[in-house]
Amino acid sequence: MTGRTPERSETRLLVPALMFIALVVAAVASLGTPLITSVATTFHVSLDSAQWTLTVALLSGAVATPVLGRLGAGPHRRATILATLAVVVVGSALTVLPLPFAGLLIGRAAQGVGVGLTALMMGVARDHLPEERSTATIALISVVSIIGAGVGYPLTALLTEIGGVRTAYGFGLLVTAVAFLTAWRSLPAAPEGRSAHVSVPGALVLAGGLFLVLFLTGQRSLWSRHLAVAVILAVVAVLLLCVWTAFELRSTTPLIDVRAVRHPAVAGANLAMFVGGSGMYLLLTLITRYAQTPHGAGYGFGLTTFVAGLVLVPFSVLGFVAGKLTPRVRTRIADPVLLAGSAVIVGGGFVLFAAARSNLAELLVAMGVLGFGVGSFSAAMPGVILAVTPKSETSSAMSFNYVVRSVGYSLGSAIGGLVLATGTDAGHLFPNDHAYTTAALVGIAAMAVTALIATALARQRPPEINPTAATATATASMPGQDRSSQ
Repeated sequence: MTGRTPERSETRLLVPALMFIALVVAAVASLGTPLITSVATTFHVSLDSAQWTLTVALLSGAVATPVLGRLGAGPHRRATILATLAVVVVGSALTVLPLPFAGLLIGRAAQGVGVGLTALMMGVARDHLPEERSTATIALISVVSIIGAGVGYPLTALLTEIGGVRTAYGFGLLVTAVAFLTAWRSLPAAPEGRSAHVSVPGALVLAGGLFLVLFLTGQRSLWSRHLAVAVILAVVAVLLLCVWTAFELRSTTPLIDVRAVRHPAVAGANLAMFVGGSGMYLLLTLITRYAQTPHGAGYGFGLTTFVAGLVLVPFSVLGFVAGKLTPRVRTRIADPVLLAGSAVIVGGGFVLFAAARSNLAELLVAMGVLGFGVGSFSAAMPGVILAVTPKSETSSAMSFNYVVRSVGYSLGSAIGGLVLATGTDAGHLFPNDHAYTTAALVGIAAMAVTALIATALARQRPPEINPTAATATATASMPGQDRSSQ
């Protein structure tokens, strides 16, 4: 008994460490959201320019995620995590120093890289925790990576009101430094026998394609003012992604194994993540924007940035509750069915927002329903993918899912902006109230499609999968995979 005590103690410390690191990188990457207006004022730039403090973090995170996922599948996972957190700490320092706006953007890009660590935290949990506990931990890691924005939003908004934008970014520097120390003290090395090679040409081609996709989804003005340029960039993005896919299919050491991604369970989960993610982020955007709209528009509540941030509290709290409950429910209900049910819950949040938003309490209820749906969806998603993924490929497989999520979020934000812009009368600053209803109907449709995808996935999934057989099958489908790692 005494000989096992240190191991139990180490496991006890590992779980909160993984959760804390995942929460920090998610919260820090989202710091740009509540600070856009303050950044524009402090650095004397336009709101469109200030928006890049959020966009650049999203772009760098999406580009870095698949590379970090592949590195995390190899023997140097611990070094990869520490090096990435060091980059985030340096980036956080750049956001605090009295540098020009370009320095702030570089710092935000470095902070965004940390988003790719979420999948690596899942890989650590799967390798070093008992199966039942690792499943619950992975589900919670997935959830905290979502609710991190809800935690960071009101706190950074309050710090901005008290001490300005530098104070808020200083908070980011503090928590990232603590996260680095936590990782250095708590995270174990990867199991022996792992191997991972990163193809630099493949990574660069994928980075270029993802950059263009996310850039185009976030630049609505480019489509309205320079349509020809936008179309050309879209064609280039498609070509780059096609070239990357062909390159990956021929590579013996792919950055992301496209063949494994084509597995019905993985493909269906990623498609559900893409469509569902766009809907989830759309509702989050609609509620926060509606809450901050001044009374002079004929609707809205004119909330300050800090108070509007508090609207996200129900989202975070109920999201975490759903994340805690989902692993228990998974013992009785299959993961794809949970995905479908979660999509229906988020759709219910859209219905509430479309039908009742005349007082703040109704917005809080809609935000709480959204949080519960997003939490359960996020907690169930890893189970669908990891059921057919070997342990050694956990980080890589989940990294691809997070890239899909990022693109879905960007699309949801773009759709929301487009619908609201269409519903804005000439000469008016704010959209008509009915534009929010139209956007909600779009969201309901997106969540209905997500539920149908998940339902189809549940029907195709075998009733019982032997973990050993699943691992062997998934490994066999991965060219260049070192079987000894299993």
